[in-house]
Amino acid sequence: MTPARDGPARTFALVTGGGTAGHVQPALAVGEALVSRGHERASVRFVGSRRGMERKLVPEAGFEVTLLPGRGIQRRLTFENAGAVGGLLLACALAFRMLLRRRPRVVVTVGGYAGLPCSVAAIMLRVPLVVVSYDAVPGASNRLVARFARKCAVAFENTGLPHEVVTGAPLREAVLRADRSPTGRLEAREAIGVPAGRFLLAVAGGSLGARRLNEAALQLARSWARRGDVTIYHVAGERNLAGAASQAAGLGLGPSNPVGPGLDYRLVGYESKMPALLAACDIAICRAGASTVAELAAIGTPSLLVPLPGAPHDHQTRNAEALTKIGAAVLVPDGECTGERLSEIVESLRAEPGRLSQMAAAAAAAGHRDAADKVAALVESVCEGAA
Repeated sequence: MTPARDGPARTFALVTGGGTAGHVQPALAVGEALVSRGHERASVRFVGSRRGMERKLVPEAGFEVTLLPGRGIQRRLTFENAGAVGGLLLACALAFRMLLRRRPRVVVTVGGYAGLPCSVAAIMLRVPLVVVSYDAVPGASNRLVARFARKCAVAFENTGLPHEVVTGAPLREAVLRADRSPTGRLEAREAIGVPAGRFLLAVAGGSLGARRLNEAALQLARSWARRGDVTIYHVAGERNLAGAASQAAGLGLGPSNPVGPGLDYRLVGYESKMPALLAACDIAICRAGASTVAELAAIGTPSLLVPLPGAPHDHQTRNAEALTKIGAAVLVPDGECTGERLSEIVESLRAEPGRLSQMAAAAAAAGHRDAADKVAALVESVCEGAA
């Protein structure tokens, strides 16, 4: 996509950040909430990275986006970091120029390396800054700029960020419309093309995919190949789709070469109807990114959460614990995530009467369905205070 050109028109809110869908979707939720509160869509502008999912997802949502150069800095000494620092400095210069031309009333950052240039420019130009942090442990970018922010909207208490206001994680309207009532689940299954009457297991490692979950999903599908009561809906991530498809074919999985007469195995790279999948499935197996955890709670989906090992400050484990402590999810350590282990857990949950319904109710009770509107209201209050 060609980055949108900057113009002289005044922007109300410049929403920045991105990289993965987990960063972009909360940003879009805030943008949509601002529009719902009466701001013109054209007055809400997005800024992200040329390498990130925002280049595709933001235009699809009907917003303009400016894409800056740069990539994330690795947490170890590498030659690539020299180029990353150079790209970041260039992005900061471009962001500074853009803010001078756009003159936004407020900058809202959802974090990630894509949010840093505009946050730095906002601080230098004294444009009010609002930080949105939805992880139990804030990311490095948000921690760096939060000391200069007017307010920090957080999903969890006691994050350590200054001026924090607990709002929950902003969610898209598509997530809030997801319905797990009996009728809603039938409609969701129709939307994703999965027949009623089968136990539906969703496996998704996020927009970029997760090798461990992909391997476990394929192992599980192989072991359940002759089961006629199950559908496995496997979202492998775009960059992993070809490899997963090759492995699946080698195992005899898929509609063109089924191993047996029973299993309904679906493999996709990216699922644009993810809220429908979470509404339709009986159990979701996912990483524990903050956006994923928030969506599971808002929709009320029982889950098996596999935190990413090595995540900064082990924040995905902290995210997962928010649901496991209330009985809404089961935490599966990454090293234990195999097809055999997943099968054992799923079968034990199915064998216990009412267990999945209890998990669904516990998840729904923890959801912050009005988080995006709360963040939008906070953004407006910061603008009023600055005025």
